[in-house]
Amino acid sequence: MVASLLTVNNVHKRFVTRRNWLGKPLQTVQALRGVTLQVQPAEALGIVGESGCGKSTLARIIMQLDTPDQGEVLWQPVVDPNDDKTTGASAINLCALPAGQLRALRPGFQMVFQNPYTSLNPRLTIEQTLTEPLQVHGVGNNAQGRRALAEALLAQVGLEADALKKYPQAFSGGQRQRIGIARALALNPKLLVADEPVSALDVSIQAQILNLFKQLQAERQIALLFIAHNLDVVRYLCDRVAVMYLGQIIELTDTQSLFERPMHPYTQALMQARPIAEPFLARQRRDGAASGLTGEPPSPVNPPSGCAFHPRCPYAVAACAQQVPPLAQVNAQQGHQVACIRAHEWSEGLATRV
Repeated sequence: MVASLLTVNNVHKRFVTRRNWLGKPLQTVQALRGVTLQVQPAEALGIVGESGCGKSTLARIIMQLDTPDQGEVLWQPVVDPNDDKTTGASAINLCALPAGQLRALRPGFQMVFQNPYTSLNPRLTIEQTLTEPLQVHGVGNNAQGRRALAEALLAQVGLEADALKKYPQAFSGGQRQRIGIARALALNPKLLVADEPVSALDVSIQAQILNLFKQLQAERQIALLFIAHNLDVVRYLCDRVAVMYLGQIIELTDTQSLFERPMHPYTQALMQARPIAEPFLARQRRDGAASGLTGEPPSPVNPPSGCAFHPRCPYAVAACAQQVPPLAQVNAQQGHQVACIRAHEWSEGLATRV
């Protein structure tokens, strides 16, 4: 069995939002509360949820741009089970590494940022942008060799070689994001973390960038952790989906199962909120919908007791305010995991949603 490329294990993260005059924390935001997931080699895993649920914080911790307060991020640098020399290599906790050892592993996991207008240095040409990581990590024999690699990267993302001599301001948002993707691919990573990489682009350009991600993943056989708030984007691109709510993963399964049979009430509410262009289908879905969400999203400064979703859940019972439901498997065949104390009732047909 092939080991997971990346394992996030029980990660917690708080941010201090207010201090007193002595510097003592007065208010904290619980951004992540016990997040656990695995990314398999060459798979595309989507992470969805409303703004503020902790998606970007999770991405930054995976990339070691932030450190968790608790938990670990395990990186498996070797995932080839046919290589006898390296099959026994154990996973490495990135959070415990000194800076020098972490830097040596960084080529294996790279990130594509949300805003292409701020993620590229306006003072560097595109050639400097693409060759800088190559030079830092000793890839390429000389400047000419690194330039050739940069040209090949541009070709892979659909740009001409003459872009190398230009600056970022000469390009549109979609072209800049292609350059950002090329930069992320420069060191031939095994994992690409994309934090809402199409949300700042026009709809027509979004489709082009999504097709590019799909093509590059198939060609390079890299793992993709794709963060989005658009369910249809994730449906098109990803093999599995993790749904987050208030710093926790509340549902995790393969994409087909999630869209055909979402089990968590929050996931169902997200599905109901998806726009439908055909009026008849939209009306049919609205007429057959459950009572849906009620109230305002709770504050991460003071999250509710028990299940974080229970104040807005139409199916909540008294126990929901007392018990914190673990992310547990409810369908052994599909590996469908749900954090809801009533999930087994619906999966086994013991109760009916109204």
